[in-house]
Amino acid sequence: MSGTRSASKTAPRTRSLWRLGLLLYPFTAAAVAINLFLLGLLGQSVGLPALSPLQSLVWALPLGLPATWAVARWVQGLIARAEA
Repeated sequence: MSGTRSASKTAPRTRSLWRLGLLLYPFTAAAVAINLFLLGLLGQSVGLPALSPLQSLVWALPLGLPATWAVARWVQGLIARAEA
């Protein structure tokens, strides 16, 4: 029976949302920092002060957590769809 799937319903290691989140957090926080910096540049057109790259990084640390949760849920859904 080589090449067939096992009948057991054990979850693969990638199903752990915490592990996936820890793996994706640096990339998600970096994406949030880039978006915050660009939003700060756009805010200058309406008279708001610009965000420095360092300020964007500092703000991205806590704001990256909910973004990482959303990305991990999305990737978890993609993995589940690929396994089905």
